[in-house]
Amino acid sequence: MKVIVIFSLIFSSLLSSQIRVPDDYKKIPDILDTVEYLYPFVVPDKEYAYWRVLNNDSDDEKAVIYESQAPEFMTINEPVPEKGFFQKCIGNNCFSYILACKNERSVYFSNEQQLRDFIGTVDNLPEAILLAKTYGYSVDTGNRFTGAYKIDERHISMYLMQSKGCPAVKESFFIKINRKNGKLEAKSNGVYAKDENCTSL
Repeated sequence: MKVIVIFSLIFSSLLSSQIRVPDDYKKIPDILDTVEYLYPFVVPDKEYAYWRVLNNDSDDEKAVIYESQAPEFMTINEPVPEKGFFQKCIGNNCFSYILACKNERSVYFSNEQQLRDFIGTVDNLPEAILLAKTYGYSVDTGNRFTGAYKIDERHISMYLMQSKGCPAVKESFFIKINRKNGKLEAKSNGVYAKDENCTSL
């Protein structure tokens, strides 16, 4: 068993040393590896009088993740949808959704595709990370090959990761997002870490 663990550690370190990130890519700031900190940077594709991101916490005050600026008189009291985006469990505090106000009517965004539609054109790096998250990719700022980016006029390119399964496997990906239409292209750079215990990744 020890031989297998040692071999997998050597294999993953050799693989990670082969992943080359071009010098013109910058490190993604550590704070942007937390989804909740991405929402304040979202510039919706359409104009809304007010919008907020919530989770399905039974405590109304704890449920609010982010609120846009809104007139003081405006409040939205709507029932929680049955499911949302970034579903991580079943029950309380398990998913997120957006509730927006347009033409004095409330509008829900409660799955990954609807979140992409809400974002629309990709204006900045946090929006690009959030869009990638809807496809299962995330930031690991511990490595350049899972936490680097470059922005040009037409695309935002990033090196991100995907973690799945048990034993848990981490895989590096090169992600390219079209800023105009949000189309995402992904190419694997290979697996760089495994955890037989499914605890540390």
